[in-house]
Amino acid sequence: MSLLVHRPRRLRRTEGLRALSRELVLSVDDFIFPIFVVPGHGVRRPIGSLPGQFQVSVDEAVADAKECESLGIRALIMFGVPDRKDDVGSEAWNDEGLVQQATRAIRKACPEMVIALDACFDEYTTHGHCGIVKNGDVDNDATLANLGRVAISQAKAGADLVAPSGMMDGFVGAVRTALDGAGYGETGILAYSAKYASCFYGPFREAAGTASDFGHRKGYQMDPANARESLREVALDIAEGADMVMVKPALAYLDIIHRVREVTSLPVAAYNVSGEYAMLKAAAERGWIDHDRAVLETLTSIRRAGADIVLTYHAKEAARLLRKG
Repeated sequence: MSLLVHRPRRLRRTEGLRALSRELVLSVDDFIFPIFVVPGHGVRRPIGSLPGQFQVSVDEAVADAKECESLGIRALIMFGVPDRKDDVGSEAWNDEGLVQQATRAIRKACPEMVIALDACFDEYTTHGHCGIVKNGDVDNDATLANLGRVAISQAKAGADLVAPSGMMDGFVGAVRTALDGAGYGETGILAYSAKYASCFYGPFREAAGTASDFGHRKGYQMDPANARESLREVALDIAEGADMVMVKPALAYLDIIHRVREVTSLPVAAYNVSGEYAMLKAAAERGWIDHDRAVLETLTSIRRAGADIVLTYHAKEAARLLRKG
């Protein structure tokens, strides 16, 4: 006769028992799908380092939004990839800019879609950095003034969420002040609160055309060795008026997601970034891992760490997998 009293395997014997005792259920409601908007019409240009992802023109962005809606995905984040760039990234606050046009078109086609717009300058500057550069470095306070202009333009276009991602000191407060002052008090802020100077952004920089001409981003993005600093950054953004906070990247920073989850009741987002996506795709293409299981396991791990929201290039395929059960 066995002396075992506790037998955890009892609840693992069948799929029904496993489902009944499952602690977390991954849902399409958790996902935000990224879109890269480029000039032109009918453009759907493959991104070499992001298999299955594309740079798209405004009309094709609308098609992506409709596909997401049909899959149950409720939210998008858009990045503009303009032909016109200058030293300060002024195209970012052009009311007829790419993401502004795309927002209006998607709002008409998919009225209930949640639209977030990236509010950073690296896609729009000739030098590829996230603001105004003076003497070889980004001028924090001069950049904040322009960031306010971007936020107002994006809110005017109909964005639900403005997402400042440049890691400038005071960026959330500057955006909140600008939005409120212009009468857009209902527009939310999704703050890139803990954004690390990571090597996992490589494919994104191809997709968004953000490779910098000089220097690096370590002067404003966080040191990968620092954890406690992320909590300071999050606390500052919350104090300045953030409505959601985000950790980026996700997989190498699951511990940071967990720490942030424990110190705030605000929604916590995590960006499953381009390099993480590309690694999974490359391994699956070589037959080293089961692609579909790896996608769902990856997204589940991010949610399990404490993220309420996952920005991920896997959103569409994950939605289809979840639909199939």
